[in-house]
Amino acid sequence: LYLSDINPRTIVNDDAIVALAANIQEHGLIQSPAGLRDATGKVGIVAGGRRYRALALLQDDPRFQIVTVRMAPDQATAAFWATSENAQCEDLHPADEIRDFGAMEKRGVKVADIAVAYGVTEKHVYRRLALSNLPAPVLDALREGSVSLSQAAAFTISYDEALTLEVLALHMEQIAKGYGGLNDYTIKTRLKPGSVKGTDRRAVFVGLDDYKAAGGRIGGDLFADVTTFDDPAILDEVFAAKLTQTAADYPAAHGWKWAEAITESYISYQFDQDRKFGKVHPVEGELTEAEAERYDALAELANGDALDEEGTTELDALQTKRNGDFTAEQRATAGAVIYVASDGSLKVEAGFFRAEDKAAAVQAGILQPSRHASTEAAPKSPISDTLRGDLDRIGIGARQNAMLDDPKLALHLLAFQLCGKMGYDRAFGVRTDEVPNVPTTETGYVLDRRLTVSDTDDRSPFNRDHAAEFAKFRKRGDAKIMDLLNRYLVAHLTSSSPDLGAMIDKLTSKRTRDTFTPTAENFFGRVNGAYLNDLWSDLLGLAADHPTVTMFEKLKKGEKAAKLESLFADPVTRTALGLSEDQTCRINAWLPEGMA
Repeated sequence: LYLSDINPRTIVNDDAIVALAANIQEHGLIQSPAGLRDATGKVGIVAGGRRYRALALLQDDPRFQIVTVRMAPDQATAAFWATSENAQCEDLHPADEIRDFGAMEKRGVKVADIAVAYGVTEKHVYRRLALSNLPAPVLDALREGSVSLSQAAAFTISYDEALTLEVLALHMEQIAKGYGGLNDYTIKTRLKPGSVKGTDRRAVFVGLDDYKAAGGRIGGDLFADVTTFDDPAILDEVFAAKLTQTAADYPAAHGWKWAEAITESYISYQFDQDRKFGKVHPVEGELTEAEAERYDALAELANGDALDEEGTTELDALQTKRNGDFTAEQRATAGAVIYVASDGSLKVEAGFFRAEDKAAAVQAGILQPSRHASTEAAPKSPISDTLRGDLDRIGIGARQNAMLDDPKLALHLLAFQLCGKMGYDRAFGVRTDEVPNVPTTETGYVLDRRLTVSDTDDRSPFNRDHAAEFAKFRKRGDAKIMDLLNRYLVAHLTSSSPDLGAMIDKLTSKRTRDTFTPTAENFFGRVNGAYLNDLWSDLLGLAADHPTVTMFEKLKKGEKAAKLESLFADPVTRTALGLSEDQTCRINAWLPEGMA
């Protein structure tokens, strides 16, 4: 026997031939190949080339050493047979294949045997078997072409046949209206609107075993290799219980006074303020001189990807010592907050003090007193956002003004920020960002000239000889250079930390009123009349029914603003009103709310 040139199938899949050989060996040759005898007496196979190739692999089996071949009477008939068999061959429809796979499985046929019988992979069989359990109407729709294979696969996630048929009916209704039916995602969503993917942080943290032990059902999409947790309520219960138990066990294991679990996936920036917690940080560790040198050497190797496992372990140990740890005193009065991150991992943020423990911690020197303003609800401020922006700029300018006289403090503060001690906060806009310190109106506002006059020139910023210019710059001398450094450094002062800002103000003896005098243009004309009435009364210390107050209230807003401006800036007005020393001091010290 040989393969005739008349046979049209010249290219075959070798793996498919091996699978066909296994099928023939298991179940026998069901259909004989067809051939034509040539002039030499040999038989050329004109139809059944795949079977011929598979039989060639089975020549060690005596059953297939002699094969029956149906002979064509002439070459014309042989050519017709060769063309007809291949042209008329039709693959089994997927719906029929699915039903047959299911029927074979119910008869007890193993998946491996089904794969051999059909010449397919076992994975293909498993996927078809998953579809075989679909309700008959779904498979009928697949056979008719109303449902695609991927849409049929989407139906497999359902345990509820009534719901499955309901969604199928909606799909068919959409097709009848010419909308093309439901897509895979919509089918899945309608069948399991509440299912949770196995990649959900709750599912990862809980795990399959604990979830199933609580009665939770597992589903999934075999075609997308996705596991679903089909009882979200049970998952939430197990998640909360496991997280709560983890928090309950944590204090005894780690020496903290308490531990609390939160269900969020992160701790917000305002968490401690919202909960009125105090916060301490680990006591920073100190390396010996030898350890510091060793740390630098190992870190350099690590940066160059040249550090071995032993060196990595040593570097980690030094880093741990350098990072420091919480003290026993801190742990005895503080606690930890435990949460599950978005990837399902357990996270712990420690060092929080509850409100009832803060006073004792402050007294013991473990916790610094809070300088945050009260977060209690306050009435709506009469100061607009635009005006608040101006007042904030004035405050920044006053702080900069005060720091100009203490360059050493400025340098110390810069070093503090640059070494990473401030986290997300910053003391200076050292990225050379513009730090606004001039309000929209400069009336009544005066900054030190060193903060307003730049040391620049009008030459092009391109193609300049930086080395030569730097050499010329250095000839100014240390004193002038340090003055320039101080000027530009302080011009970028913009501390976002309230505690640090208060400390800077105290160290520099900041006096905002040295820089800012309220006027009708920069303040009084930008708030409402009721605010001006109250301010006039408060500054003069007069009752609401005092004639000076009642006369003021009858003025137009512009007149009120002008009168208040003269009260702050005009000595003649103050003399005419006969102000006392207390009233004068109150006016000289007054600042709008929120300023210091």
